[in-house]
Amino acid sequence: MITDPEGTVLALFAAFCRIGGCVMIMPGFSTARVPLQVRLFTAVALSMAILPIMWTDIYPEVTGKGHTYLYLIASETVVGAIIGLVARYYVLGLQFAGTALTMLIGFSPPPSSDVLEDTAENQLTSMISFAGLMLLFMLDFHHVIFEAIAQSYSAMPIGTGFDPQGMLITLANSLEQTFLIMLRLASPFVVYGLLFNVAIGMVNKLAPQIPIYFISQPYLIMGGLFLLYLGIAAMLRLFADGFAPVMQGG
Repeated sequence: MITDPEGTVLALFAAFCRIGGCVMIMPGFSTARVPLQVRLFTAVALSMAILPIMWTDIYPEVTGKGHTYLYLIASETVVGAIIGLVARYYVLGLQFAGTALTMLIGFSPPPSSDVLEDTAENQLTSMISFAGLMLLFMLDFHHVIFEAIAQSYSAMPIGTGFDPQGMLITLANSLEQTFLIMLRLASPFVVYGLLFNVAIGMVNKLAPQIPIYFISQPYLIMGGLFLLYLGIAAMLRLFADGFAPVMQGG
């Protein structure tokens, strides 16, 4: 029996603002391939599921607020968006590593439509990004994000507003960890591309009359693809292992 229908609806909408802001930005659910209705119903279902668990944290802060409830809605949406943005930065980091990887191995065909977004992307980068996101879904990464939302009510209680400095520090820390992880993933290709191009440059100095670029480019691509074939499993495993620490650190 619901004793306070109005307070229950307000509490549910407050939970929806934080969860909806996260679902709106988090990877996977926010892609162009997922219909808006699916995102909306997913956020509503998660809000209804998390409200009984966080009832003592949410309900007392939404009753009798008056006009300050509008500020509470805005702050809750921003908090949820920050949580989703941390996860999205991590997945975008893999896309950045894939783009750098393709440049280092010389694989630069005309871009085609991306698997996840309505943009043009390199085929190899699109494959790596999709494989990483699919692996995160297989390992229930969205459960880690939803757990972070539940824990955020202790770290950033509802009704206290949001701290811009703290949120910027959170985003900066997540970007730092993401960059270091993606640098580890792409480091074999960085070393390979650097050594190969230095060697080709020395050969070109010794024999400038040979069109060394046209001769070396197929070997650069072939060696890079073979290196990717040998290291793609370890690269994706390191990518999956680093997701939870980044979310917990964020």
